Amino acid sequence: MASYALVDINNFYVSAERVFNPKLNGVPTTAVSNNDGCCISRSNEAKAPPYNIKMGEPLFKIIQRFKPGEIHIVSSNYALYADLSDRVAHIVSMFSSSYEVYSVDEMFLDWTGLERMGLTHYGYELKDTILKWTGLPVCVGIAATKTMAKLSNRVAKKRPEFNGVCNFKEMSTKSVDDIMASLPVDEVWGIGHRLSTKLNQLGIRTVLDLKNAHTRTMREKFSVVVAKTISELRGESCIDLEEQPPAKQNIASTRSFGIPATDLSSLKESVTLYTSQAAEKARKQGSYANSITVFIQTSPFANRPYYGNSQTVALPSPSNDTRLLVRTALWILNRLYRPGHVYQKSGVMLNDLVPAAGVQQDMFFGQAISTMKSEKVMAVLDAVNQRYGRQTLKLASEGFKAPWQMKQEFKTPDYTCDWDGLIKAY
Repeated sequence: MASYALVDINNFYVSAERVFNPKLNGVPTTAVSNNDGCCISRSNEAKAPPYNIKMGEPLFKIIQRFKPGEIHIVSSNYALYADLSDRVAHIVSMFSSSYEVYSVDEMFLDWTGLERMGLTHYGYELKDTILKWTGLPVCVGIAATKTMAKLSNRVAKKRPEFNGVCNFKEMSTKSVDDIMASLPVDEVWGIGHRLSTKLNQLGIRTVLDLKNAHTRTMREKFSVVVAKTISELRGESCIDLEEQPPAKQNIASTRSFGIPATDLSSLKESVTLYTSQAAEKARKQGSYANSITVFIQTSPFANRPYYGNSQTVALPSPSNDTRLLVRTALWILNRLYRPGHVYQKSGVMLNDLVPAAGVQQDMFFGQAISTMKSEKVMAVLDAVNQRYGRQTLKLASEGFKAPWQMKQEFKTPDYTCDWDGLIKAY
């Protein structure tokens, strides 16, 4: 029988901020989304009474509810969070040669064959190592399937008696069933609100109800995915690890502006930035784009005429060169732009991505030589930005700090990925 573990960083964004600002320990804290829009991470103190801050609660409502200083607010610092996530993944790789980075704060490990080591003890060792090396608190769930590991992790988070590590494999079937009977069906991985509502109408209200449901009937009423979930709840592993996530076929980079833009120059800066970000992601997964899409739009909710438009252009040959992609994107933007509008959002998408092996060279090797030169330049660009911080080296058309850029009024320094963000010791 297989053995899986799921590591989940507790309240990740807030926990990451506390690593570098220990004064936040015990303080109700919330991290807010792009443009300081709404709550996307909360400390345990912020979740509990009298604060009761909900996920997705708009920042302006939080500010209205509390006096200044009652709640500590931070803007999401994605560069910092990504770096800390990579560090946790590195530690995870030391505890298993087979692991899957499921999200920025969750990783699955395959511990099949390690049962003699004592998986619960191994889970505590992993938990303690991550805390010691990164300062991040995690919980570990262990079970025979990925779905059950996800569920056991939820139990480890909610029940203090497990001290952050819950191992279903070392429990009796009755003990696990009792836990399942106490949990609503929407606690199961992949069972969202709409599906849980339909299941409730069929009398399936708890996780145990779903486990005991008739597999064939559920497959016919819903899908093979639900049938696999039921099998996983019964301890039959149906979902394998994705050690190497499949390459994306399209990569988008888009964001609403912190302050609406009216002039073409601001839109050019935003389109350059988003194209550069998309190109970097494409290079990271070793892909080349066959076409590029650019869109701009005004706010559909503003009390003024709406305008939105987009255009896709095929590239002469597949490319992930920031310079070529930006040049093409700006050409598209010039065709889309209409003066007199107040623009709220722009975006770029790289389409029909192919791996390097799928890029055909011309018969005279001219394109091959050009591609090699391009790859060397882009390698230098990525290396510099990796070492000295994102956007250290960039195209001039990207501009500098501008009003349209994402609002981050409460952003902390990039402590681990920008020299200017290093903590100073006096």
